[in-house]
Amino acid sequence: MTVDKLPVLDDRYALDELIGRGGMADVYRATDRLLLRPVAVKVLREVTEEAGRERFVAEARTLASLNHPGLITLLDAGILADRPYLVMELVTGPTLSACIAESPLEPDRVQIIGHQLARALAYAHDQGVVHRDVKPSNVLLCDDDRVLLADFGIARLAGAAQHHTRTGAAIGSPAYLAPEQVAGEYVGPAADVFSLGLVLLEALTGVRAYTGSAIEAALARLHVPPAIGPDVPPPWRSLLGRMTQRDPELRPSAEEVATDLGDPARSAAGALAQASITTGELPVGEGESRMRSAPERPEPPSGEDRPSRRRIWAAALAGLLAVGALVAVLVVSPFDSASAPDRGQPSGVPSAVPAGVPPRLQQPLADLHDAVEGHHS
Repeated sequence: MTVDKLPVLDDRYALDELIGRGGMADVYRATDRLLLRPVAVKVLREVTEEAGRERFVAEARTLASLNHPGLITLLDAGILADRPYLVMELVTGPTLSACIAESPLEPDRVQIIGHQLARALAYAHDQGVVHRDVKPSNVLLCDDDRVLLADFGIARLAGAAQHHTRTGAAIGSPAYLAPEQVAGEYVGPAADVFSLGLVLLEALTGVRAYTGSAIEAALARLHVPPAIGPDVPPPWRSLLGRMTQRDPELRPSAEEVATDLGDPARSAAGALAQASITTGELPVGEGESRMRSAPERPEPPSGEDRPSRRRIWAAALAGLLAVGALVAVLVVSPFDSASAPDRGQPSGVPSAVPAGVPPRLQQPLADLHDAVEGHHS
């Protein structure tokens, strides 16, 4: 029996146009004749495997157990002529996949999308549910600026003993699978975080991290981390790198990702870091902005342990003595004794020489300083 012969389900849901097709179901725009409202109806196609029907029913039960603004709302479910169907809220707006196909998204927009998705996943994980198929085509961008995560068709309870697939079999979209899904290992909430990292990376760059055939795309992530190139804004590199760690234990939780992306200062920090790189004030690595949940890089202590002009002078002199001759034009900034902290410099030491330089090197450094000053004048 085909859907074409069932234009109205249970004398209530009048099917209209086909608006989507999945691996085992079709999604129709429909009208709820009882409540007089538009809805989306997902109808299972005729399948011969019992596992397909079980998975579809499991999705209904999963959705019925979840209630979050970032997840598609399940309104009703039923079975007609041995074909289960789900009635869900009708979402108007494109998928993230369609938006990426047009062009990469601006980092600020990706931040908003990622924040909402991470919050939705954190909620699902708190309920013990792992999505297992986070990908751009399952992300719906609503006209009211909501971001919804759809299709819990292969979700399962974290730690559940029952599986709809054979032991060691991977299920999900090959381009976005976590390494543990490919390897047939335990699949927990960290797998969703890995997939979300690939989705956000693709949204920023417009390019999938893993391409090729399904097998090539799936197997590549077992030994090759996703390429996070220089076109990715510095504040994102740390977060995406942590989200896509091979070891699930090293990834942040969805809640931590939501906190990182919800930081209102994050965009400003990213702009500052990018400006530093553009002007050449900082190397790329030092221009990275760490998210709040990232391990804090300790600030170097003040005083002798902080990089200083004294170290720069000593290194310059050591290189000069090793080479034996000055073979290039030296361009350095003169030491500003007025702005430097008072380190108790002994009397008789040339004012251009920083404190702490061994006595036998003080005069050669002063002579070098005078020579450079003469070159600048």
